[in-house]
Amino acid sequence: MITLGFHGGARTVTGSKYLLECGGETLLIDCGMFQGLKELRLKNWEPTPFSTTGLGAVVLTHCHIDHCGFLPRIVRQGFAGPVFCSQPTAEILPIVLADTAKLQEEDAAFFNKAGLTRHEPALPLFSQADAQSAVRRLAPVAYGAPFQAGRRFTVRLFDAGHILGSAMAEVTVQDQDRTVKVLFSGDVGRYDAPLTPDPDPPPDCDYLLIESTYGSRLHSGEHPHDELEAVVRKVLATRGILLIPAFAVGRSQQILFILKELQNLRRIPALPIHLDSPMAFETTAIYLRYLAGRQVKLDAIQGGGSIASPNVKLHKSQQESRQLSELAGPAVIVSSSGMMSGGRVLHHAQNLLPLSSTVVAFAGFQAEGTRGRRLIEGEKTVRIHGALVPVRAEVVDLGGFSGHADYQDLLTWTSGISRPPKTVFVVHGENSAAEDFAQKLRNQRRWQAVVPSMHQTAEL
Repeated sequence: MITLGFHGGARTVTGSKYLLECGGETLLIDCGMFQGLKELRLKNWEPTPFSTTGLGAVVLTHCHIDHCGFLPRIVRQGFAGPVFCSQPTAEILPIVLADTAKLQEEDAAFFNKAGLTRHEPALPLFSQADAQSAVRRLAPVAYGAPFQAGRRFTVRLFDAGHILGSAMAEVTVQDQDRTVKVLFSGDVGRYDAPLTPDPDPPPDCDYLLIESTYGSRLHSGEHPHDELEAVVRKVLATRGILLIPAFAVGRSQQILFILKELQNLRRIPALPIHLDSPMAFETTAIYLRYLAGRQVKLDAIQGGGSIASPNVKLHKSQQESRQLSELAGPAVIVSSSGMMSGGRVLHHAQNLLPLSSTVVAFAGFQAEGTRGRRLIEGEKTVRIHGALVPVRAEVVDLGGFSGHADYQDLLTWTSGISRPPKTVFVVHGENSAAEDFAQKLRNQRRWQAVVPSMHQTAEL
């Protein structure tokens, strides 16, 4: 018997964890952290709904926190198997997990010092030592090359086109005298996006798990260059600061690239640009190496860990970051995290949101319950570090920068499957988006599509 458990990313975007079980063996696809709503974040502290000591292996589709951020936690709980991922993911993941663990420890220390915790003492979800232990489990594999993740599981990764190293995972399960193919889409990227290739066509499968982040939405037809030029011109007029909360992996590199292109085309002046995300800077060096052989011009960024343009400045230390509180506009700050759920961007937001000269431009999906989502929805106050901060800044959603396929892209991607899967499980989307996309698959593909609930188990 083969079963598939949905322990995250089910009727919500974050916390992806999908557990395959067959003949006493287990394989976990993704090991993400819950983010956003408090009721979701608290799930990170609940007992893990499967045996971590008995878990055979993990396959990661990519290194965004909602897909990999819980990995140090299960290592802390006794998981000792291999963690398979693409080679770029294996290089970026140590940076991501180290940064996440550091933030966990810093947040716990801050809450203890400020007396803002109901727990005595506040503890991190995992430590930097746990993150290092997780990194030692990594086993990088090449796209398209089959590998064994146990006696019963044969896996192949294909490029999902979402960020550098992102993958979809085809798992072939051997159950006595039958073979079952399960395809996990991971996060499917957009077609014709800068810095990332188009997603690989999906192989045929018996069962498909497909993301639905934008399952009920189409991206704006506006080109990202035009969107970014427009918000830069706003702060040129107000002589304020353009604050761009950006994911350190993927989005920060894209923003730097497009800002430099706009400067080269003389569509915007060479105004000061401040990259205040050490993780984004470290990741950029890896991006450069992998993109060097592709047909893409990265004039914005120079190899060897430096930024070529003299108007781009990196802020490595916390002291350098704090100096930005005295920054005069017009200028741009690119900082993490992309949903304003943590990181240095919170300090900038606390200083800049009350100013009417500020423009805050979000360049990616904002999960329900995050500060980013609340700002986009028009809230006039947000709580940051325990204080209520008034919002007088202009808030803009740069829809053209999303790294996720919209529903039309997803339908285009599924057209590569030649025979209907027995069942399509629509995951990694808020309830309405997942249900809407499942209905589109039923109507337009005539496929059997269902939206699983949290901790539901399906027999395959």
